[in-house]
Formats: sequence, structure tokens, C-alpha cells
Amino acid sequence: MNRLEKQFLEQIRVRDLVSSDGERVLVAVSGGPDSMALLALFVAVQPVLHCQLAVAHCNFGLRGEESLADEQFVRDWCLRLGLECFVERFDTELHRRSNGMSIEESARILRYDYFERLMKREGFTKVAIGHHVADNAETLLFNLFRGTSQPSLRGIRSRHGAIIRPMLLLHKADILGYLTDKGIDSQTDSSNESDSHDRNFIRNRVIPLLLERFPDKLMPSLQRLSEQSGELEEFLESAMDSLIGREPGLQPAQGWLDVAALKKLTVFEQKEVLKRALRENGYSVDSALLQRLVDLLSTQPGRRVMLEGGGELVWKGGRLCFLSSLRSDV
Repeated sequence: MNRLEKQFLEQIRVRDLVSSDGERVLVAVSGGPDSMALLALFVAVQPVLHCQLAVAHCNFGLRGEESLADEQFVRDWCLRLGLECFVERFDTELHRRSNGMSIEESARILRYDYFERLMKREGFTKVAIGHHVADNAETLLFNLFRGTSQPSLRGIRSRHGAIIRPMLLLHKADILGYLTDKGIDSQTDSSNESDSHDRNFIRNRVIPLLLERFPDKLMPSLQRLSEQSGELEEFLESAMDSLIGREPGLQPAQGWLDVAALKKLTVFEQKEVLKRALRENGYSVDSALLQRLVDLLSTQPGRRVMLEGGGELVWKGGRLCFLSSLRSDV
């Protein structure tokens, strides 16, 4: 077992990502270098972990023949390894148009919904994703630029439910070197070269520029910020659970929030309650929206804030009520 394989195994054990003999792990493989390294690393440590492996590939149908070539590449590689390969094809563009969202968001939703269905159907206990240090930095910067709150700067989690990311502390250069040393091929996604998407722009333009200026400081600093934000988020989640549990008027899922109860809170607590309520009612969250909702508490009954998709948060009597075409019961 080489250095990277030992490091990979150590992260799995330290973070308890694959915890018991006989666990069935589904490895998400796109055919790109990161996911191919993830698969190779799992195959290398499988005799030690005693886990069962299989592969899941998502064909989003966005690059025509190139997408089909990726799918066949993954199928052929799994045949060489003797691993079962599950493949799902999606009409991602149709999903995007039908739901009024970006291609990236549509692909993310389709992918994780498929993983969840596959786990239930086939009895897998974990799904492994090939995110690494640079992906975490990219996500952290993306969240920062779109106006997320400070606790949410934790970036990517090494474990979230059944989703595990054992390569999260590995560097891209080490991953590419590992593939070269092992003679493992991978596919190239041409869409990653375009800067039209925000994440690609951050990956291709912003991070290289920052690394040029701060070569030894950028990644460690972002990783440290991510870890500290994660610790803060865990503390706040516990504190907010306790606060909301004591106040019936602040339950996020009920479709309304009690104005008097909200006004007793600090601004920070108000935003955390509103954030939970927005998510529970199907709305995305950003700092500008949270500030508008907090400002609403300084006005008077009858005022409202427009939400995405035609929804509204309206001050009716003593409540802030979520109203939309799908909720007419409030």
C-alpha cells in the first residue's frame, strides 16, 4: 500500500466513514480523474476494510457523444475490475426547464435523488464522492460570493448522512500523480473548460490567480476557515434546536412564525430561525434576503417580502406567513 492509499485509509478510519465489515459502498464514478482515483483507492484498501464495492454512473446527456463515451468508459473499467456498475441516464435540460433552475442545480438534484433510490433498492449503506481539497476551496468561495452566512462557510462535509467524501483532504496534484503511477486512464469533461458557469470561473480563473499570489497560504487558510465554520455551525445547530424547541411560535415547518417571539431574539437568532423556515418551506437562502426579512420586523402588519417562484412572506396579524401558489392554507 503506497503513501496516498495509506492516507486515504487513515481518513476513512479517523472520520469513521466506513465503519463496519461488510458495508456496501457505492462509488460515484463519472470517468473523470477524481472519481477514477476514488475508485482505485477504494479497490486498494478494500481488503483492509472488508467492504463491498459497486459503481454508480450518471449520464446527464449534456454533451452528446462525449457523455456516451464517458458512460462506456466507466462500464468497461468496471468490467475489468469485476465490479457491478449501475448507470442512469437523465434528461437534465428538460428537468432544468421544468423546474426553473440552473443546469448545475438540476444535475445535483438528479444525481443525489438517484443515489438515494439506488441505495434503498440495492441495500447500499454509503455513497462515496470524489471531492478533494480544491473542490472544498471552490465551494467555500462560491458560497462566500453568493452571500452565505458565516457558519455556512464550512464548505463540503466529509460525511453527510450516507454520503461520504474520503478524499476531502487530498490534493489534486497527488491525485493526478497517483493515476499516473498506477497507469489509470480517465476521461476529460470539455464543459469544465468553459467559464460561463460560476463554479468553473472560480475553479479556472479565481483560484489559480489567488494561488499565484498566495501559493502556500490559500488552501491551508481556506481549509482552516472551513473547519472552524463547521465547528461553529455544529454549536449553533444545537443552540438553535434548544431555542426553537422552547417556543411553539418558532417552528420552521408550520408555515408561519410568531412576530412577538421573533422580536425577543437577537438579530443573529432571527436570521437563523428565518433561514430554517425558508428552507423548510422550499426556498433558497442568501444574506440579502435574510436582511430584508429581518427589516420586515421593523415595519408593521400588512407588509410583505417577495420570495422566489411567486412566493411571499406576509405579516398578517401577529404572524409572518409563508404564502405561495402551493400554500393557501395559512
